[in-house]
Amino acid sequence: MSSVPLLPVPVFPLPNVVLFPFGVLPLHVFEVRYRTMVRDVLSSHRRIAMALLEPGWDRDYRGTPPFHPLGCVARIERVEWLVNDCYDLVVVGEARARLDRVVKTYPYRTVRPEPAPQLPFTHDDPLVQIERRALLEVLSLRGVSLSSLHGCLVTESEPPELEALVNRVAMSLEMPPVEKLALLAMDDIVQRANRVRQLLAGARQPEPLPPAAEGPPGPEGGGRN
Repeated sequence: MSSVPLLPVPVFPLPNVVLFPFGVLPLHVFEVRYRTMVRDVLSSHRRIAMALLEPGWDRDYRGTPPFHPLGCVARIERVEWLVNDCYDLVVVGEARARLDRVVKTYPYRTVRPEPAPQLPFTHDDPLVQIERRALLEVLSLRGVSLSSLHGCLVTESEPPELEALVNRVAMSLEMPPVEKLALLAMDDIVQRANRVRQLLAGARQPEPLPPAAEGPPGPEGGGRN
């Protein structure tokens, strides 16, 4: 997975979305300031930072409502300009980051992201392989195909490695966004996988996410988790 960029990146905070590294997320961007943001980043590094808005964001609908400091830097993988001057995007999560350092607030907020590294691991670690097989088994028992997860927009001939697998499953779980943020905050990928597997065992089957889904109107331009 890519490292956190050193340059400032715009923040796209939403009330109902938590993006994970390796996660794939369609977004519909309709608010003027974020359409400007898209045009700006497409002419430079194509990176944005996805953040979860804190409770009470609706009281500052047109302003700068606070967002949780842990988020995910994402790369704009696909973009479609629409006839109404809005955008449909597909973004791919690249790395966890701290988003505390706001360096610009107008016309959209920009931060200088700081890395939030996970505990190091190797793909051939026996614990990693055991947890990966266990998660794949739970998915199989529940009849969940890999193509039904958020990774359906990524072409892969083999099941992804543990981090990509667990993060895409986490994004597909039906649970409050703040609980997904708690999963993102877990530094140990094996522990995160174990927790996700427990949650998946007791959850209903994740539903496929339609491309470029438009979320409910809000202060940050639309989106859906």
